[in-house]
Amino acid sequence: MIIQKVEKQKKLLKCLLKMLKNNLFFILFLTLLAAKAQESKNRGFNIKKIGFLYNQANEENLFFDDKDYSYSTKTYKLQAFYNLGKWKSFNFELIVQPQYQVLQHQLHNEYFILPTEENFQDKITEFTKPKTMHLYAFELGFVLKKKIIKKLDLQATVGLGIATIDTRTERLAKGFTFIENGSVGFSYKNSEKTFLYLGSNIGHVSNLNFKYPNSGYNILGFEIGFSYLFK
Repeated sequence: MIIQKVEKQKKLLKCLLKMLKNNLFFILFLTLLAAKAQESKNRGFNIKKIGFLYNQANEENLFFDDKDYSYSTKTYKLQAFYNLGKWKSFNFELIVQPQYQVLQHQLHNEYFILPTEENFQDKITEFTKPKTMHLYAFELGFVLKKKIIKKLDLQATVGLGIATIDTRTERLAKGFTFIENGSVGFSYKNSEKTFLYLGSNIGHVSNLNFKYPNSGYNILGFEIGFSYLFK
């Protein structure tokens, strides 16, 4: 009993260390943003903008094209924007963005399921059928913006969130998982109070080996957004 408890603690520690290692850049970025936010704390931490973003992506692209399976996403995000501060010509923002994703998945290579797996024939039948899955997530996006011309900003975003997925596949277990996103795009102020955003996104979904399987998914796609300025 004690040995099993120790093994579980070791496994959890290993997962946490792996998460820290894989997200070192993300942690450094957070530290910088926190320092910049301290400079502007006297101005309060209020919502600057609210918005909506639509993203469409898949694994079949120039960077990720795994012939074993197909996977695509349509993502709908509600967004609340907060100012974190300014450094030289760069502006920093935080985006709180709950979201809903509709996922299409199908295993094409039945030999991905090994005969050594339990009930492998049943799994082949289950996983080679097309699936519509749903993912619900809460994500924090950390934004770096730089003005290019009067109404146009270059925007880079690093996002990390927790999520739950309602269907298992040969690549990812059902239930708790993580999402990681990186985006680069342009934000255009098309009126005194409104902004349009157009960008490209790269994303990853996996659960840090909290459950098996955990091969995860990698995607590349485009996104478009609209936001409204409060002040």
